[in-house]
Amino acid sequence: MSLPPLITLEEHFVSSHLLSHLSEIYSEQLKHLPDVASKLLDVGDIRLRDMDTNGISLQIVSHGPGPSTLPLAPCRQANDQLSEAVKKHPTRFAGFAVLPMATPEDAAGELRRCVEELGFVGALIDNHVHGKYYDAREFWSVFETASELDVPLYLHPIYPTEQQQQLIYQGNYSLGAERGMGSSSFGWHQDCGLHVLKLFASGLFDAYPKLKIIIGHFGEMLPFMLERVEKLCVRWGERRRGWRQVWDENIWVTTSGVWSLAPLACLLRNTAVERILYSVDYPFEKNENGLKWIKELQESGMVTREQLEMIAFRNAERLLRVQAGRKVTTATESGMSQ
Repeated sequence: MSLPPLITLEEHFVSSHLLSHLSEIYSEQLKHLPDVASKLLDVGDIRLRDMDTNGISLQIVSHGPGPSTLPLAPCRQANDQLSEAVKKHPTRFAGFAVLPMATPEDAAGELRRCVEELGFVGALIDNHVHGKYYDAREFWSVFETASELDVPLYLHPIYPTEQQQQLIYQGNYSLGAERGMGSSSFGWHQDCGLHVLKLFASGLFDAYPKLKIIIGHFGEMLPFMLERVEKLCVRWGERRRGWRQVWDENIWVTTSGVWSLAPLACLLRNTAVERILYSVDYPFEKNENGLKWIKELQESGMVTREQLEMIAFRNAERLLRVQAGRKVTTATESGMSQ
């Protein structure tokens, strides 16, 4: 059986306009990923070849993590750079804006510009700004604007502050273990999931009931704890819309960077398949690993053909108002057809 076309949503680049501002973040990370730097800087031929090889019809491109603390000007330049790449390949790329979340009014204005003038389909935002989270009302203008424009905000993990790193993750183990626990091995994900709960507890989803939030990595640990949170959050005070309603109506979950069927089994038990979106986390993760996972899912019997297509591209089409475009034939499929 042929594979469906694929749309991916957590796919990064690094703008030349922001690289100098973010060199400390990326110089450390790229030490362990030597082949990633050239892919991050490219939104053209290298990326397209990789997409073609691995069956990706459309990639929603966003800036890599870190820019939320920067001023408006470099973020605006990065968005303009991404817009030019999308214009060159409008059937293959779409854009998520990068926003200066440290100055929320600027962020809200830039989101509006990117959607209304550049045709972007939402924004990807860092999980916190210097350890401050978006339950604080000073940030709500960004969520209000996203709700008004009817575009999603993708809440993406970011490194802990130095204080968070020391208090939570330092211990009687190696520096590598400390940094891993504080970032992509664990800490990123629990912190991002906790942030979603903070947004819920603050009443944000009551204020903006049409708000659309995307979270990656199979839901940043929330699906496993979903029913427990639902049971115990009654202690958090009254809200017009309960946790289960918010999860069902305001949250979408991507598969980014986790190549196992086990977390999907959990997700399918308590989350509507309409809310699950395929993603890779390119170039930090490899498109070929994502394609292998899609094939395993297709062969597993866990989902029907219709559900596979929903996860692969149809849910993204509906959420972002994009089209998967032509079916990209992978190298494996091409060999099988000869």
